[in-house]
Amino acid sequence: MLRRDFLRASGSLALSGLLGSVLGNTSSSTSTIEVATDLTNRLTSLRRLDDTLGGADTYKLYNAEAELSARILQGGTARDAVHRALLAVHAEQSQQAGWAAFDAGWHDLAREHFRRSHAAAVESGDPGLAGNALAFHAYQLITLGKPARSISEKSVQTAGEDGVDPGVRALLYSRAAWTFALDGDADTTARCLGVAEEAHAVADARTPDYAAWIDADELAIMTGRCWSELRRPLRAVPVLESALGRYSDVHARDKALYSSWLAQSYADAGEVEQAAETVATSLHVMGNVASVRPRQRLTEVAERLGQRHSDVPAVQELLRGDALHPLDVRR
Repeated sequence: MLRRDFLRASGSLALSGLLGSVLGNTSSSTSTIEVATDLTNRLTSLRRLDDTLGGADTYKLYNAEAELSARILQGGTARDAVHRALLAVHAEQSQQAGWAAFDAGWHDLAREHFRRSHAAAVESGDPGLAGNALAFHAYQLITLGKPARSISEKSVQTAGEDGVDPGVRALLYSRAAWTFALDGDADTTARCLGVAEEAHAVADARTPDYAAWIDADELAIMTGRCWSELRRPLRAVPVLESALGRYSDVHARDKALYSSWLAQSYADAGEVEQAAETVATSLHVMGNVASVRPRQRLTEVAERLGQRHSDVPAVQELLRGDALHPLDVRR
């Protein structure tokens, strides 16, 4: 059995066991700070499943956690400080559930989770967490081909508020840079990427877990992706080659997705064979991860190669392969 398949099976077992305990244990709704802390710690552990599994595998588990905190909040018995802590963890849980739904291609569910997350984060008084909900919403709008600039601008505004952790600020600015790159705004993109790097340089271990995954390689990959979309392959290729060379294949979904921009930049630079090889390798890396996004993105790049370079043998071979068949992800 492939390691990814083993991890998926393990995740499914964890889901079936934890889901029963989460939904069945209503006595745990006693509103104390310990409950909020326990839910936060549990989410920190469960979030690690996203490193190796797709959203179709993890959604039910993350949604169950969000439902549990919602039930506790509906009880209305917590003191103000505890209530704010429960709102914050509910916002995080809803973001994670929304991300899983988005990754699986279930956009109506994702949109509702992001809406609930933003409302809870605002009520809790956490501007960074509220900004992240906006950033998720913007990312979804981009995927659906809808305008997202105003939402990203709002997320950047929250990043500048007092008390926002530098690591969270780095996350919000890097995600906003992506929106501006897709909008063709190179100057604002570069400014946001610069602020993100400056913020990351002063971040420390106190960064909330939802933003702690942003490291130097992730920022470099975002930088390369932005320059790729801005059609600056000479800037994009060296950054992406270096960062993706250090990126483990264990993170199959993300590596395959990110590599699509390396392939795109190779094509823009006239390295058609290298572009086709990168697409083929990425499809192999992602295997059957339950995520629609990498395969859709790689298919788009492959089809673009076919439209422009149908006479190149490497492109012909790529388009004949079975790996481009759509992934069937079911709810």
